[in-house]
Amino acid sequence: MSKRESKELYFEKLKNYLDSYKTVFVVNVDNVGSNQMHQIRHSLRGEAVVLMGKNTMVRRAMKGFIQERPELEKLLVHVRGNVGFVFTNGDLKEIREKILENRVAAPARAGAYAPKDVFVPAGNTGMEPGKTSFFQALGIPTKISRGTIEIVSDVKVVTAGERVGASEASLLNMLNISPFTYGMSITQVFDDGTVFSPEVLDVEESTLVANLVAVLRDVASISLAVGYPTAAAVPHSIINGYKNLLAVSVASDYTFEGSEKIKEFLENPDAFVVAAAPAAAGEEKKEEAKEEEPEESDEDMGFGLFD
Repeated sequence: MSKRESKELYFEKLKNYLDSYKTVFVVNVDNVGSNQMHQIRHSLRGEAVVLMGKNTMVRRAMKGFIQERPELEKLLVHVRGNVGFVFTNGDLKEIREKILENRVAAPARAGAYAPKDVFVPAGNTGMEPGKTSFFQALGIPTKISRGTIEIVSDVKVVTAGERVGASEASLLNMLNISPFTYGMSITQVFDDGTVFSPEVLDVEESTLVANLVAVLRDVASISLAVGYPTAAAVPHSIINGYKNLLAVSVASDYTFEGSEKIKEFLENPDAFVVAAAPAAAGEEKKEEAKEEEPEESDEDMGFGLFD
C-alpha cells in the first residue's frame, strides 16, 4: 500500500470514528510502550477504540471535516504533544477508569521530568561501606550498621516537575526503587460537541443540582428586586401577588373564596379553638380504643361454664 493510500485510509477511519462515537478522550501517551498500549486496547475492547496518528496528519484530516462539522474545531486545538484518541459511546466514568488503571512501574531515568516527588526511605540498604561516598555526594545521612550502609532518615532526592539527575537515577536504580508509573493520562474530553476537563467527571450529580438551585435562587432574587420577570421569578411573583390580594381583602370589605376562612378566623378566633377541641378529643378516644384489646367471653370461646 502506498503512502497516499494509507493516509486516505487513516482519514476515512478517523471520520468513521468521529461519526460513530459521541465522545472522544484526548489522551497523552508519553512513556507508554507498545506492549502497554496493547493491554489498554484489550481492556477497552467492545467499549471503546484507540486511534493514534501523527499530529500533522490528524490536523489535516480534521480541517477537512470542519466544514461539515464545525464543532470539531474545538477538538482540533487540543491536538498537540504526544496525544492519541479514545472513542466511546459508553459510560464516561467507567471508560476513564479503564484508561487510567493500565499503568506500569518504571525506574527513574536521567534527564526525564519527574511526575512526582521521590523520597529514599530510612533503613538498611544492604550495600557495602565502600559506597558511602556516593550517599554523601547526594547529601543523604548514613551510618554503618552490621557492616552495611544504613540511611538515617527519609530524604527527598527528586522534586516533581524537575529533571531527574544522573546521580539520583543511579542511586534509585541501585536501591531497586521504581518510583514512577506510566500510562495514558486524559487531557481533555470531547462530548457531543463540547470540550471539558476530565475533572468535571468527578463532580457528583447532587452537587450539580445544588449549584443549579443556588443559581435559580439568585436569578429569582435579582429579578424580584429589579422588577424584571423571568421564569425563575414568576412563581414567586404570583405567590407575592396572592398574598397582597389576601391582605387587601382582610383590610377591606372585598371578599373572595380564598379569603373567607381567614376573615372568619380573624373575626372569631375562639370559635376555631372550640371547634378544634372536640375534634382533638375524638382523636384521643380513637387512639385509646385501639390500644385496649377487648376481653374474650366464654360464649365467644364456644363453650359454657358447665360444659
